[in-house]
Amino acid sequence: MLTINNYVKAKSLEEAYKLNQARNARVMGGMMWMRLGNAKVQTVIDLSDLGLDQIEETNHVFRIGAMCTLRQLELHEGLKEMYGDAIAESVRHIVGVQFRNQATVGGSVYGRFGFSDVLTCLLALDTFVELYNGGTIRLSEFINRKRDKDILISIVIRKSSRKLRYDSIRQTKTDFPVLACAVVTGLVHGKETWYFSVGARPMKAAVLEKEWQIPRDISSEQLEAYAKEAAADFTYGSNMRGSAEYRRHLAEVLILRGIRSILTEE
Repeated sequence: MLTINNYVKAKSLEEAYKLNQARNARVMGGMMWMRLGNAKVQTVIDLSDLGLDQIEETNHVFRIGAMCTLRQLELHEGLKEMYGDAIAESVRHIVGVQFRNQATVGGSVYGRFGFSDVLTCLLALDTFVELYNGGTIRLSEFINRKRDKDILISIVIRKSSRKLRYDSIRQTKTDFPVLACAVVTGLVHGKETWYFSVGARPMKAAVLEKEWQIPRDISSEQLEAYAKEAAADFTYGSNMRGSAEYRRHLAEVLILRGIRSILTEE
């Protein structure tokens, strides 16, 4: 049971940051996971009046406010035009539309949950987080930082010609993933570069970068060897949803699917 003593709707980011420095204060986000916990919270901070619930598209970036919902992410036309159906696919299995209308992107990213589809997908792209006190840093750096009391303002995806694929394995349709995987490719400094993000290992997602020039007429056996090499660079663990060995096998399968889908499109 979650017990809350004080509720404050912050009038500014400065106020929210100061309130959050108290030991027993929390930013509420969408309250989808927090409310399931068993804790006593002195102050819950609501950011819903701070204009952080929009997705801004410029010539160079997508800036996703921390209070944007997963449903907004799912339906955004600009993201779909840039990355196809991959980002929508990364949230499609998260419970249901009603849940996705409340759960926030900021909550998914800041929580750094091991089961997070959103984190797995965004990690493979050229993604940054904007923090009130910590400035703008790469998402890959942020997820490995020690937890602190900063405020997440927005998630910034830098536009590029990268191709993205996302897939996951679940025991049932709306369950947490047994394994999640994003595959991205694009030119970086003139070199073909592949990025692989694997989440629900069951640890939080990790990303791998490979400068691979994969021939478009590659054989199935050679392609499987690439997928096996990439999957072997991640660490896996066991829990009630699957063993480490099973997850490694799934990673090979999902990475292979992602690479093959991109090459087939090209």
